[in-house]
Amino acid sequence: MLHEYRKKEPIKAEQFNSCFKAQTEQRIKYGIKMLGPVTSFERKKASFVLPTKEGLMTINIGDWIATGIDGEHWAIADDIFRRTYERCD
Repeated sequence: MLHEYRKKEPIKAEQFNSCFKAQTEQRIKYGIKMLGPVTSFERKKASFVLPTKEGLMTINIGDWIATGIDGEHWAIADDIFRRTYERCD
């Protein structure tokens, strides 16, 4: 029989920022790497990867970086994040 389940534990999350200074701080904090050489003009089109427990995960500017109860990180696309989570602090 199919049942519905709700997530019990809250997560911490922050949006991957397009502001270069904030983006740089987040890249250092989470170990995010930029793929390929990118000029300052192309920065908004850059590709990034976020290290996770399962390996490298693509993350785009505007995606959310979630932190789970064990300190693990993963990326969530903005539209999915907004449909799945609500702020509770």
